[in-house]
Amino acid sequence: MRWSVQIPSSSWQDEFLTQQKEKNFSYGYVGGTKGKFPQGFDHDQNKVLLGQGEACFAKAKQCIQRWYMFPPSWTLIFPKQSAIQKDTTVGMAFRLLGIWWVNSCRIVYTIDELHRFGFAYGTLPAHIERGEELFLVEMDEEGKVWYHIQAFSKPRHWLVRLGYWFARSQQRRFVQHSFEVMKSFCLKGNQ
Repeated sequence: MRWSVQIPSSSWQDEFLTQQKEKNFSYGYVGGTKGKFPQGFDHDQNKVLLGQGEACFAKAKQCIQRWYMFPPSWTLIFPKQSAIQKDTTVGMAFRLLGIWWVNSCRIVYTIDELHRFGFAYGTLPAHIERGEELFLVEMDEEGKVWYHIQAFSKPRHWLVRLGYWFARSQQRRFVQHSFEVMKSFCLKGNQ
């Protein structure tokens, strides 16, 4: 994990990602969001109804493909609109207390089916947590479109262990803001 008082420059982002591309995941159980979550981690399973029908599902899928589910007011994914494919390494920064906290992740697997689309990414050593997170949209048999965020995680950095309750509140904040972004995008279309 790195931090910066301003949004990291493109060259800074490139250097950071170059250093992370060859790193191994910082946790065991890679792919664990596909099934039973491992013991010893916090488990989060959240979902929200986005709407109904093929058009809603197509918008939700587009939102995931473009990484729009990350709240733009306080999060940043780089490089922008990274490919949703296995082994893509990304930087994920969030702004908290006037500082940009920069973390690294790698896509573990993808889901691209007729009525299901998403991916899971896992933490690399330059991340404040250890674990994996799944972002998934799906349309059920009734045509309802759901957005899921499922994760298992535990603190890696000492600051997160020290402020565990606060870190958990920020994870819940991210889920709620991500839900709002997805619902807004699906209701209003491309903004």
